[in-house]
Amino acid sequence: MNKKLVFIAFVVSLGGFLFGFDAGIISGVMSFAGPEFDLSAIQSGWVVSSPSFAAMFAMLFSGRLSDRFGRKKILLYVAFLYATSAVLSAVAMSYEMLYVARIIGGLAFGAALVLAPMYIAEISTAENRGKLVSLQQLNIVFGFFAAFLSNYFFNKYNTPDSSFLTDENVWRWMLGVELIPAVLYFIFLYFVPKSPRWLYLKEKYKETKEVLVQIHGEEKGALEITSIEENINANKDKSPVKIKDLLKRSLRFILVVGLIVGVLQQITGINAVYFYAISIFKQTGIGTDAAFSSGVLLSTISILFTFVAIYLIDRMGRRPLLLIGTAGIAVSLLVCAYGFNQATYELSQEKISQFEFSDAAKLLPLADKRYDSDIDFKNDVTSAVGNQIYNKNDGAILEAATSINADLIFIGILGFIACFAFSLGPVMWVLLSELYPLKYRGLAIGVIAFVNSLISSLVQLIFPWELSNLGNALTFFMFGAIALVGFFILLKILPETKGKSLEELEKEFVLET
Repeated sequence: MNKKLVFIAFVVSLGGFLFGFDAGIISGVMSFAGPEFDLSAIQSGWVVSSPSFAAMFAMLFSGRLSDRFGRKKILLYVAFLYATSAVLSAVAMSYEMLYVARIIGGLAFGAALVLAPMYIAEISTAENRGKLVSLQQLNIVFGFFAAFLSNYFFNKYNTPDSSFLTDENVWRWMLGVELIPAVLYFIFLYFVPKSPRWLYLKEKYKETKEVLVQIHGEEKGALEITSIEENINANKDKSPVKIKDLLKRSLRFILVVGLIVGVLQQITGINAVYFYAISIFKQTGIGTDAAFSSGVLLSTISILFTFVAIYLIDRMGRRPLLLIGTAGIAVSLLVCAYGFNQATYELSQEKISQFEFSDAAKLLPLADKRYDSDIDFKNDVTSAVGNQIYNKNDGAILEAATSINADLIFIGILGFIACFAFSLGPVMWVLLSELYPLKYRGLAIGVIAFVNSLISSLVQLIFPWELSNLGNALTFFMFGAIALVGFFILLKILPETKGKSLEELEKEFVLET
Protein backbone atom coordinates (compact mmCIF):
# COMPACT_ATOMS: atom_id res chain seq x y z
CA MET A 1 0.00 0.00 0.00
CA ASN A 2 1.75 3.15 -1.23
CA LYS A 3 2.15 6.33 0.76
CA LYS A 4 0.27 8.46 -1.75
CA LEU A 5 -2.84 6.31 -1.39
CA VAL A 6 -2.68 6.51 2.42
CA PHE A 7 -2.21 10.28 2.27
CA ILE A 8 -5.23 10.77 0.00
CA ALA A 9 -7.44 8.54 2.15
CA PHE A 10 -6.30 10.29 5.33
CA VAL A 11 -6.97 13.78 3.96
CA VAL A 12 -10.43 12.90 2.66
CA SER A 13 -11.37 11.33 6.00
CA LEU A 14 -10.38 14.49 7.92
CA GLY A 15 -14.07 15.35 7.72
CA GLY A 16 -14.46 12.55 10.25
CA PHE A 17 -11.92 14.28 12.50
CA LEU A 18 -14.06 17.41 12.48
CA PHE A 19 -17.18 15.39 13.25
CA GLY A 20 -15.43 13.75 16.22
CA PHE A 21 -14.09 17.10 17.36
CA ASP A 22 -17.53 18.70 17.25
CA ALA A 23 -19.11 15.76 19.08
CA GLY A 24 -16.45 15.70 21.78
CA ILE A 25 -16.39 19.46 22.27
CA ILE A 26 -20.12 19.77 22.90
CA SER A 27 -19.95 17.43 25.92
CA GLY A 28 -17.83 20.05 27.68
CA VAL A 29 -19.59 23.08 26.21
CA MET A 30 -22.96 22.17 27.68
CA SER A 31 -21.56 22.28 31.21
CA PHE A 32 -21.24 26.05 30.69
CA ALA A 33 -23.60 27.05 27.87
CA GLY A 34 -26.54 25.14 29.37
CA PRO A 35 -26.59 27.11 32.64
CA GLU A 36 -25.78 30.41 30.85
CA PHE A 37 -28.87 30.14 28.64
CA ASP A 38 -30.83 28.33 31.40
CA LEU A 39 -31.71 25.45 29.08
CA SER A 40 -34.23 22.74 29.89
CA ALA A 41 -33.40 19.05 29.33
CA ILE A 42 -35.09 19.08 25.92
CA GLN A 43 -33.39 22.36 24.90
CA SER A 44 -30.00 20.94 25.92
CA GLY A 45 -30.83 17.83 23.93
CA TRP A 46 -31.69 19.92 20.89
CA VAL A 47 -28.44 21.92 21.00
CA VAL A 48 -26.53 18.64 21.13
CA SER A 49 -28.65 16.74 18.60
CA SER A 50 -29.41 19.48 16.05
CA PRO A 51 -26.28 18.75 13.98
CA SER A 52 -27.31 15.11 13.64
CA PHE A 53 -30.83 16.21 12.67
CA ALA A 54 -29.37 18.39 9.90
CA ALA A 55 -26.86 15.70 8.98
CA MET A 56 -29.55 13.20 8.07
CA PHE A 57 -30.76 15.49 5.26
CA ALA A 58 -27.21 16.13 4.10
CA MET A 59 -26.61 12.37 4.10
CA LEU A 60 -29.72 11.78 2.00
CA PHE A 61 -28.73 14.21 -0.72
CA SER A 62 -24.93 14.44 -0.58
CA GLY A 63 -24.42 11.11 -2.33
CA ARG A 64 -26.61 12.14 -5.24
CA LEU A 65 -25.03 15.60 -5.40
CA SER A 66 -21.60 13.97 -5.51
CA ASP A 67 -22.79 11.67 -8.30
CA ARG A 68 -23.57 14.79 -10.28
CA PHE A 69 -20.81 17.23 -9.32
CA GLY A 70 -18.08 14.94 -7.96
CA ARG A 71 -16.99 13.75 -4.52
CA LYS A 72 -14.13 16.23 -4.23
CA LYS A 73 -16.15 19.34 -5.09
CA ILE A 74 -18.82 18.59 -2.48
CA LEU A 75 -16.13 17.90 0.14
CA LEU A 76 -14.70 21.38 -0.43
CA TYR A 77 -18.11 22.85 0.38
CA VAL A 78 -18.17 20.62 3.47
CA ALA A 79 -14.93 22.13 4.76
CA PHE A 80 -16.31 25.65 4.23
CA LEU A 81 -19.48 24.82 6.20
CA TYR A 82 -17.40 23.42 9.07
CA ALA A 83 -15.45 26.68 9.31
CA THR A 84 -18.63 28.77 9.17
CA SER A 85 -20.25 26.71 11.91
CA ALA A 86 -17.23 27.08 14.20
CA VAL A 87 -17.24 30.88 13.96
CA LEU A 88 -21.01 31.31 14.38
CA SER A 89 -21.13 28.87 17.33
CA ALA A 90 -18.38 30.74 19.13
CA VAL A 91 -20.14 34.12 18.86
CA ALA A 92 -23.70 32.83 19.51
CA MET A 93 -25.64 35.26 21.69
CA SER A 94 -28.74 33.13 22.19
CA TYR A 95 -29.97 29.57 22.37
CA GLU A 96 -31.49 29.93 18.88
CA MET A 97 -28.29 31.24 17.30
CA LEU A 98 -26.29 28.44 18.89
CA TYR A 99 -28.39 25.62 17.51
CA VAL A 100 -28.64 27.25 14.04
CA ALA A 101 -24.84 27.48 13.94
CA ARG A 102 -24.61 23.83 14.92
CA ILE A 103 -27.13 22.87 12.25
CA ILE A 104 -24.73 24.33 9.67
CA GLY A 105 -22.00 22.09 11.08
CA GLY A 106 -24.40 19.16 10.91
CA LEU A 107 -24.86 19.67 7.17
CA ALA A 108 -21.08 19.48 6.86
CA PHE A 109 -20.43 16.31 8.83
CA GLY A 110 -23.49 14.59 7.37
CA ALA A 111 -22.07 14.97 3.89
CA ALA A 112 -18.53 14.14 5.01
CA LEU A 113 -19.50 10.89 6.72
CA VAL A 114 -21.16 9.67 3.51
CA LEU A 115 -18.69 10.92 0.94
CA ALA A 116 -15.39 10.04 2.60
CA PRO A 117 -15.90 6.25 2.76
CA MET A 118 -17.47 6.31 -0.71
CA TYR A 119 -14.49 8.17 -2.18
CA ILE A 120 -11.92 6.04 -0.35
CA ALA A 121 -13.56 2.80 -1.50
CA GLU A 122 -13.45 4.07 -5.07
CA ILE A 123 -9.69 4.74 -5.01
CA SER A 124 -8.79 1.54 -3.10
CA THR A 125 -8.03 -2.00 -4.19
CA ALA A 126 -9.78 -5.03 -2.69
CA GLU A 127 -6.89 -6.03 -0.42
CA ASN A 128 -6.54 -2.65 1.33
CA ARG A 129 -10.04 -1.19 1.15
CA GLY A 130 -11.00 -2.16 4.71
CA LYS A 131 -7.95 -0.48 6.22
CA LEU A 132 -8.31 2.69 4.19
CA VAL A 133 -12.03 3.17 4.74
CA SER A 134 -11.39 2.57 8.46
CA LEU A 135 -9.26 5.73 8.45
CA GLN A 136 -12.59 7.56 8.57
CA GLN A 137 -13.32 6.07 11.99
CA LEU A 138 -9.71 6.61 13.08
CA ASN A 139 -10.03 10.29 12.27
CA ILE A 140 -13.34 10.44 14.14
CA VAL A 141 -11.77 9.08 17.31
CA PHE A 142 -8.72 11.34 16.88
CA GLY A 143 -11.23 14.18 16.71
CA PHE A 144 -12.83 13.02 19.95
CA PHE A 145 -9.42 12.78 21.60
CA ALA A 146 -8.44 16.28 20.45
CA ALA A 147 -11.78 17.67 21.65
CA PHE A 148 -11.68 16.03 25.09
CA LEU A 149 -8.06 17.11 25.52
CA SER A 150 -8.97 20.65 24.46
CA ASN A 151 -11.93 20.68 26.85
CA TYR A 152 -9.74 19.37 29.66
CA PHE A 153 -7.23 22.22 29.30
CA PHE A 154 -9.88 24.90 28.83
CA ASN A 155 -11.61 23.68 31.99
CA LYS A 156 -8.30 23.41 33.86
CA TYR A 157 -7.33 27.02 33.14
CA ASN A 158 -10.84 28.36 33.75
CA THR A 159 -10.19 29.24 37.38
CA PRO A 160 -11.61 31.96 39.65
CA ASP A 161 -8.26 33.75 39.36
CA SER A 162 -8.31 33.80 35.55
CA SER A 163 -9.28 37.05 33.83
CA PHE A 164 -9.04 35.52 30.33
CA LEU A 165 -11.19 32.39 30.72
CA THR A 166 -14.44 32.56 32.66
CA ASP A 167 -17.58 30.43 32.94
CA GLU A 168 -19.25 32.91 30.58
CA ASN A 169 -16.69 32.68 27.72
CA VAL A 170 -14.80 29.39 28.08
CA TRP A 171 -17.38 27.48 26.05
CA ARG A 172 -16.98 30.00 23.20
CA TRP A 173 -13.28 29.20 22.98
CA MET A 174 -14.09 25.49 23.09
CA LEU A 175 -16.32 25.87 20.03
CA GLY A 176 -14.22 28.45 18.15
CA VAL A 177 -11.02 26.40 18.14
CA GLU A 178 -12.66 24.06 15.59
CA LEU A 179 -11.97 26.72 12.96
CA ILE A 180 -8.29 25.67 12.80
CA PRO A 181 -8.80 22.05 11.62
CA ALA A 182 -11.66 23.17 9.33
CA VAL A 183 -9.37 25.56 7.44
CA LEU A 184 -6.62 22.93 7.21
CA TYR A 185 -9.13 20.42 5.82
CA PHE A 186 -10.17 22.88 3.12
CA ILE A 187 -6.53 23.47 2.08
CA PHE A 188 -5.50 19.78 2.04
CA LEU A 189 -8.46 18.78 -0.15
CA TYR A 190 -6.85 20.61 -3.07
CA PHE A 191 -4.10 17.97 -3.03
CA VAL A 192 -6.39 14.98 -3.67
CA PRO A 193 -7.57 13.81 -7.12
CA LYS A 194 -11.13 13.24 -8.28
CA SER A 195 -12.63 9.78 -7.76
CA PRO A 196 -11.57 7.54 -10.68
CA ARG A 197 -14.79 5.51 -10.64
CA TRP A 198 -16.84 8.73 -10.69
CA LEU A 199 -14.73 10.01 -13.59
CA TYR A 200 -15.36 6.80 -15.51
CA LEU A 201 -19.10 7.03 -14.84
CA LYS A 202 -18.92 10.53 -16.38
CA GLU A 203 -17.12 9.01 -19.42
CA LYS A 204 -13.87 10.86 -18.68
CA TYR A 205 -11.82 7.81 -19.54
CA LYS A 206 -8.45 9.46 -20.09
CA GLU A 207 -8.59 11.27 -16.75
CA THR A 208 -9.72 8.05 -15.04
CA LYS A 209 -6.65 6.17 -16.25
CA GLU A 210 -4.33 9.03 -15.30
CA VAL A 211 -5.67 9.10 -11.73
CA LEU A 212 -5.51 5.31 -11.28
CA VAL A 213 -1.95 5.09 -12.59
CA GLN A 214 -0.97 8.07 -10.43
CA ILE A 215 -2.37 6.37 -7.33
CA HIS A 216 -1.57 2.69 -7.92
CA GLY A 217 1.18 2.62 -10.54
CA GLU A 218 1.04 1.17 -14.05
CA GLU A 219 0.37 -2.50 -13.20
CA LYS A 220 -2.28 -2.18 -10.47
CA GLY A 221 -3.79 0.85 -12.20
CA ALA A 222 -4.37 -1.19 -15.34
CA LEU A 223 -6.08 -3.95 -13.33
CA GLU A 224 -8.40 -1.44 -11.66
CA ILE A 225 -9.26 0.10 -15.04
CA THR A 226 -10.16 -3.32 -16.43
CA SER A 227 -12.32 -4.12 -13.42
CA ILE A 228 -14.22 -0.84 -13.74
CA GLU A 229 -14.67 -1.25 -17.50
CA GLU A 230 -16.09 -4.75 -17.13
CA ASN A 231 -18.55 -3.59 -14.49
CA ILE A 232 -19.73 -0.52 -16.40
CA ASN A 233 -20.02 -2.39 -19.70
CA ALA A 234 -22.06 -5.12 -18.02
CA ASN A 235 -24.64 -2.52 -17.02
CA LYS A 236 -25.72 -0.41 -19.96
CA ASP A 237 -28.83 0.98 -18.30
CA LYS A 238 -28.18 4.72 -18.14
CA SER A 239 -31.62 5.69 -16.78
CA PRO A 240 -31.64 8.10 -13.82
CA VAL A 241 -31.52 6.47 -10.38
CA LYS A 242 -34.55 7.03 -8.15
CA ILE A 243 -35.11 6.19 -4.47
CA LYS A 244 -37.75 3.61 -5.41
CA ASP A 245 -35.07 1.74 -7.39
CA LEU A 246 -33.56 0.67 -4.07
CA LEU A 247 -36.69 -1.40 -3.44
CA LYS A 248 -35.95 -3.68 -6.39
CA ARG A 249 -35.86 -7.38 -5.53
CA SER A 250 -32.25 -7.54 -6.75
CA LEU A 251 -31.15 -4.99 -4.12
CA ARG A 252 -33.44 -6.06 -1.28
CA PHE A 253 -30.97 -8.17 0.69
CA ILE A 254 -28.11 -5.67 0.71
CA LEU A 255 -30.53 -2.82 1.50
CA VAL A 256 -31.89 -4.71 4.53
CA VAL A 257 -28.37 -5.53 5.75
CA GLY A 258 -27.27 -1.91 5.38
CA LEU A 259 -30.33 -0.56 7.18
CA ILE A 260 -30.00 -2.97 10.11
CA VAL A 261 -26.31 -2.21 10.62
CA GLY A 262 -26.98 1.53 10.16
CA VAL A 263 -29.73 1.57 12.78
CA LEU A 264 -27.84 -0.66 15.23
CA GLN A 265 -24.77 1.56 15.13
CA GLN A 266 -26.70 4.46 16.65
CA ILE A 267 -29.59 2.94 18.58
CA THR A 268 -27.20 1.34 21.08
CA GLY A 269 -26.40 4.86 22.31
CA ILE A 270 -22.85 5.53 21.14
CA ASN A 271 -23.44 9.22 20.46
CA ALA A 272 -25.31 9.61 23.74
CA VAL A 273 -22.14 8.43 25.47
CA TYR A 274 -19.79 10.51 23.30
CA PHE A 275 -21.86 13.71 23.22
CA TYR A 276 -22.78 13.56 26.91
CA ALA A 277 -19.59 11.95 28.22
CA ILE A 278 -18.89 14.67 30.77
CA SER A 279 -22.46 14.52 32.09
CA ILE A 280 -22.37 10.72 32.32
CA PHE A 281 -19.11 10.73 34.25
CA LYS A 282 -20.57 13.35 36.59
CA GLN A 283 -23.41 10.91 37.36
CA THR A 284 -20.85 8.60 39.00
CA GLY A 285 -20.04 11.32 41.54
CA ILE A 286 -16.39 11.79 40.58
CA GLY A 287 -16.72 15.57 40.21
CA THR A 288 -16.38 18.00 37.30
CA ASP A 289 -12.58 18.04 37.00
CA ALA A 290 -12.32 14.25 37.06
CA ALA A 291 -15.18 14.01 34.54
CA PHE A 292 -13.23 16.16 32.06
CA SER A 293 -10.06 14.09 32.50
CA SER A 294 -12.06 10.86 32.14
CA GLY A 295 -13.21 12.10 28.74
CA VAL A 296 -9.57 12.08 27.63
CA LEU A 297 -9.23 8.46 28.79
CA LEU A 298 -12.41 7.52 26.91
CA SER A 299 -11.13 9.00 23.66
CA THR A 300 -7.72 7.33 24.13
CA ILE A 301 -9.45 3.94 24.35
CA SER A 302 -11.31 4.79 21.14
CA ILE A 303 -8.06 5.44 19.31
CA LEU A 304 -6.35 2.27 20.53
CA PHE A 305 -9.20 -0.02 19.55
CA THR A 306 -9.73 1.71 16.21
CA PHE A 307 -6.14 0.69 15.42
CA VAL A 308 -7.17 -2.85 16.39
CA ALA A 309 -9.98 -2.61 13.81
CA ILE A 310 -7.62 -1.34 11.11
CA TYR A 311 -5.23 -4.21 11.80
CA LEU A 312 -7.90 -6.93 11.85
CA ILE A 313 -10.54 -5.83 9.36
CA ASP A 314 -8.76 -7.19 6.26
CA ARG A 315 -7.39 -10.19 8.18
CA MET A 316 -10.28 -11.39 10.32
CA GLY A 317 -13.05 -9.92 8.17
CA ARG A 318 -16.06 -7.68 8.67
CA ARG A 319 -18.50 -10.28 10.05
CA PRO A 320 -16.41 -11.56 13.01
CA LEU A 321 -15.53 -8.02 14.13
CA LEU A 322 -19.16 -6.92 14.04
CA LEU A 323 -20.42 -9.98 15.92
CA ILE A 324 -17.75 -9.90 18.64
CA GLY A 325 -18.06 -6.13 19.04
CA THR A 326 -21.86 -6.11 19.24
CA ALA A 327 -21.85 -8.85 21.89
CA GLY A 328 -19.26 -6.85 23.87
CA ILE A 329 -21.36 -3.70 23.57
CA ALA A 330 -24.41 -5.49 25.00
CA VAL A 331 -22.46 -6.86 27.98
CA SER A 332 -20.77 -3.51 28.70
CA LEU A 333 -24.02 -1.54 28.69
CA LEU A 334 -25.73 -4.06 30.95
CA VAL A 335 -22.78 -3.77 33.36
CA CYS A 336 -23.34 0.02 33.43
CA ALA A 337 -27.05 -0.51 34.10
CA TYR A 338 -26.25 -2.82 37.03
CA GLY A 339 -23.72 -0.37 38.49
CA PHE A 340 -26.10 2.59 38.32
CA ASN A 341 -28.92 0.48 39.79
CA GLN A 342 -26.85 -0.08 42.95
CA ALA A 343 -26.18 3.64 43.55
CA THR A 344 -27.50 5.59 46.53
CA TYR A 345 -27.56 9.36 47.17
CA GLU A 346 -27.32 11.27 50.46
CA LEU A 347 -26.23 14.81 51.35
CA SER A 348 -24.93 15.45 54.87
CA GLN A 349 -25.15 18.83 56.58
CA GLU A 350 -21.36 19.02 56.54
CA LYS A 351 -21.20 18.53 52.75
CA ILE A 352 -23.95 21.08 52.17
CA SER A 353 -22.09 23.66 54.27
CA GLN A 354 -19.02 23.21 52.04
CA PHE A 355 -20.83 24.14 48.81
CA GLU A 356 -19.70 27.53 47.51
CA PHE A 357 -22.66 28.36 45.28
CA SER A 358 -25.49 30.68 46.30
CA ASP A 359 -28.65 29.17 47.76
CA ALA A 360 -26.76 26.09 49.01
CA ALA A 361 -28.55 26.53 52.32
CA LYS A 362 -31.80 25.64 50.58
CA LEU A 363 -30.52 22.04 50.48
CA LEU A 364 -30.49 21.73 54.29
CA PRO A 365 -34.04 20.24 54.46
CA LEU A 366 -32.65 17.36 52.35
CA ALA A 367 -29.74 16.69 54.71
CA ASP A 368 -29.19 13.06 55.73
CA LYS A 369 -32.07 11.88 53.56
CA ARG A 370 -31.09 8.70 51.72
CA TYR A 371 -32.24 8.16 48.13
CA ASP A 372 -32.14 4.88 46.18
CA SER A 373 -33.37 6.62 43.04
CA ASP A 374 -31.24 9.14 41.14
CA ILE A 375 -34.44 10.60 39.68
CA ASP A 376 -35.94 11.39 43.08
CA PHE A 377 -32.67 12.85 44.33
CA LYS A 378 -32.14 15.14 41.34
CA ASN A 379 -35.78 16.25 41.34
CA ASP A 380 -35.65 17.23 45.01
CA VAL A 381 -32.35 19.08 44.61
CA THR A 382 -33.60 20.92 41.51
CA SER A 383 -36.81 21.89 43.32
CA ALA A 384 -34.75 23.26 46.21
CA VAL A 385 -32.17 25.38 44.35
CA GLY A 386 -33.63 25.77 40.85
CA ASN A 387 -32.72 24.27 37.49
CA GLN A 388 -30.03 26.81 36.56
CA ILE A 389 -28.06 26.50 39.80
CA TYR A 390 -28.30 22.71 39.79
CA ASN A 391 -27.08 22.44 36.19
CA LYS A 392 -24.14 24.72 36.95
CA ASN A 393 -23.13 22.79 40.07
CA ASP A 394 -24.33 19.25 39.37
CA GLY A 395 -20.78 17.88 39.38
CA ALA A 396 -20.10 19.11 42.92
CA ILE A 397 -23.53 18.07 44.21
CA LEU A 398 -23.36 14.54 42.79
CA GLU A 399 -19.76 14.15 43.98
CA ALA A 400 -20.85 14.97 47.52
CA ALA A 401 -23.97 12.80 47.52
CA THR A 402 -23.29 9.72 45.40
CA SER A 403 -22.33 6.31 46.76
CA ILE A 404 -21.62 4.08 43.79
CA ASN A 405 -19.16 1.55 42.39
CA ALA A 406 -17.64 4.08 39.99
CA ASP A 407 -14.99 1.57 38.81
CA LEU A 408 -17.72 -0.76 37.57
CA ILE A 409 -19.33 2.07 35.59
CA PHE A 410 -15.96 3.02 34.11
CA ILE A 411 -15.32 -0.58 33.07
CA GLY A 412 -18.73 -0.69 31.40
CA ILE A 413 -18.35 2.66 29.60
CA LEU A 414 -14.80 1.97 28.43
CA GLY A 415 -15.76 -1.56 27.40
CA PHE A 416 -18.61 -0.14 25.33
CA ILE A 417 -16.31 2.40 23.68
CA ALA A 418 -13.63 -0.23 22.97
CA CYS A 419 -16.07 -2.73 21.45
CA PHE A 420 -17.71 -0.03 19.32
CA ALA A 421 -14.33 1.25 18.12
CA PHE A 422 -13.32 -2.08 16.56
CA SER A 423 -16.76 -3.08 15.27
CA LEU A 424 -19.84 -0.96 14.56
CA GLY A 425 -17.82 2.26 14.32
CA PRO A 426 -15.52 1.54 11.37
CA VAL A 427 -17.03 -1.66 9.97
CA MET A 428 -20.41 -0.13 9.15
CA TRP A 429 -18.85 2.40 6.79
CA VAL A 430 -16.66 -0.25 5.20
CA LEU A 431 -19.69 -2.45 4.56
CA LEU A 432 -21.74 0.40 3.10
CA SER A 433 -18.91 1.37 0.77
CA GLU A 434 -18.69 -2.24 -0.49
CA LEU A 435 -22.22 -3.63 -0.72
CA TYR A 436 -23.82 -1.43 -3.35
CA PRO A 437 -23.33 -1.29 -7.14
CA LEU A 438 -21.59 1.81 -8.47
CA LYS A 439 -24.79 3.07 -10.10
CA TYR A 440 -26.74 2.97 -6.82
CA ARG A 441 -23.91 3.56 -4.35
CA GLY A 442 -24.38 7.28 -3.74
CA LEU A 443 -28.14 7.00 -3.30
CA ALA A 444 -28.06 3.81 -1.19
CA ILE A 445 -25.42 5.06 1.22
CA GLY A 446 -27.24 8.38 1.46
CA VAL A 447 -30.55 6.74 2.37
CA ILE A 448 -28.99 4.45 4.98
CA ALA A 449 -26.92 7.29 6.40
CA PHE A 450 -30.13 9.38 6.60
CA VAL A 451 -31.74 6.70 8.75
CA ASN A 452 -28.53 6.33 10.76
CA SER A 453 -28.41 10.05 11.49
CA LEU A 454 -32.14 10.20 12.28
CA ILE A 455 -31.68 7.54 14.96
CA SER A 456 -28.58 9.35 16.24
CA SER A 457 -30.37 12.69 16.54
CA LEU A 458 -33.33 11.11 18.35
CA VAL A 459 -31.04 9.30 20.79
CA GLN A 460 -29.13 12.53 21.52
CA LEU A 461 -32.31 14.59 21.80
CA ILE A 462 -34.06 12.39 24.36
CA PHE A 463 -30.99 11.24 26.33
CA PRO A 464 -31.11 14.13 28.86
CA TRP A 465 -34.86 13.51 29.22
CA GLU A 466 -34.21 9.80 29.78
CA LEU A 467 -31.68 10.50 32.52
CA SER A 468 -34.11 12.93 34.18
CA ASN A 469 -37.25 10.80 33.88
CA LEU A 470 -36.18 7.16 33.51
CA GLY A 471 -32.92 7.27 35.45
CA ASN A 472 -29.40 6.14 34.68
CA ALA A 473 -29.96 2.42 35.23
CA LEU A 474 -33.03 1.96 33.04
CA THR A 475 -31.55 4.12 30.26
CA PHE A 476 -28.42 1.98 30.00
CA PHE A 477 -30.42 -1.24 30.39
CA MET A 478 -32.51 -0.33 27.33
CA PHE A 479 -29.39 0.35 25.26
CA GLY A 480 -27.88 -2.98 26.36
CA ALA A 481 -31.05 -4.95 25.58
CA ILE A 482 -31.22 -3.44 22.09
CA ALA A 483 -27.57 -4.36 21.45
CA LEU A 484 -28.27 -7.95 22.53
CA VAL A 485 -31.19 -8.25 20.11
CA GLY A 486 -29.02 -6.71 17.39
CA PHE A 487 -26.33 -9.34 17.94
CA PHE A 488 -28.72 -12.21 17.19
CA ILE A 489 -30.07 -10.46 14.08
CA LEU A 490 -26.54 -9.93 12.73
CA LEU A 491 -25.65 -13.53 13.54
CA LYS A 492 -28.39 -14.62 11.17
CA ILE A 493 -28.07 -12.23 8.21
CA LEU A 494 -24.62 -10.60 8.10
CA PRO A 495 -22.49 -11.50 5.03
CA GLU A 496 -18.69 -11.34 4.65
CA THR A 497 -17.17 -8.94 2.08
CA LYS A 498 -13.41 -8.97 2.74
CA GLY A 499 -10.90 -9.57 -0.04
CA LYS A 500 -13.28 -9.03 -2.96
CA SER A 501 -13.38 -6.23 -5.51
CA LEU A 502 -16.41 -3.95 -5.60
CA GLU A 503 -17.36 -5.54 -8.90
CA GLU A 504 -17.10 -9.10 -7.49
CA LEU A 505 -19.31 -8.12 -4.56
CA GLU A 506 -21.90 -6.76 -6.95
CA LYS A 507 -22.05 -10.09 -8.79
CA GLU A 508 -22.38 -12.01 -5.53
CA PHE A 509 -24.99 -9.98 -3.66
CA VAL A 510 -27.05 -8.28 -6.35
CA LEU A 511 -29.60 -10.73 -7.73
CA GLU A 512 -30.23 -10.98 -11.43
CA THR A 513 -33.53 -9.43 -12.48
